[in-house]
Amino acid sequence: MTISIYGDSGSGSFRRVWAAAKHMGIQFEHTPVDLLKGESQATEFLAINPIGRVPVLVDGATVLSEASAINLYLAEKFDSPLLPKGNARYETLQWMFWSAEHWRVFSSYLFNERIGKRVMGVAEDPTLVEFIFTNIRSNAAMLDQHLAGKTFIVGNQVTLADFDVAAPFSQMARTKTPYDEFPNIMAWQQRLLDEVPAWKETKALLDDRMDRAFAAFGITF
Repeated sequence: MTISIYGDSGSGSFRRVWAAAKHMGIQFEHTPVDLLKGESQATEFLAINPIGRVPVLVDGATVLSEASAINLYLAEKFDSPLLPKGNARYETLQWMFWSAEHWRVFSSYLFNERIGKRVMGVAEDPTLVEFIFTNIRSNAAMLDQHLAGKTFIVGNQVTLADFDVAAPFSQMARTKTPYDEFPNIMAWQQRLLDEVPAWKETKALLDDRMDRAFAAFGITF
């Protein structure tokens, strides 16, 4: 039975699943959900995921939302080294939880403030942006220190933690997030693009989707 993954190719969360699945060599059917057209709130989609968010995986009777949960499911189902054994497994999970609690949340706030408001024709709140930047810089400093002398987040091989923590880079150029102040983070991100073809491929697809979408609103970056 074919695995179906619902998502918008401009979504950083969908990119995490898309890239991880491609890296694992998993064949799946992509069912597009256009977020800008409100398709995630359509009755047909809400019947699959009442939360109304993407991505969503459907594998027979298994229906899962949330990108990290989907990636964990796929890695276990296909016994992928993206979810390693032993202590490295728990370190991978630690960084995935850290990313959700402390890292990606602020990039989401920044996207809504700088991009979402721009689409709606509303000015961003500079005080809120500065608050978000303060939190991003604080967490980035810790991540940058962790990455000193390391190839990837957990040891010398790519894991699900890398896909989780790298997700905010999907919108870095549009939100002007100050990750470039942290050399170890930037070097790690470049390694992902150089050494993980699926991460580079999905970046190109996401950028194309976002550029076309924003052009329709007369927005350029």
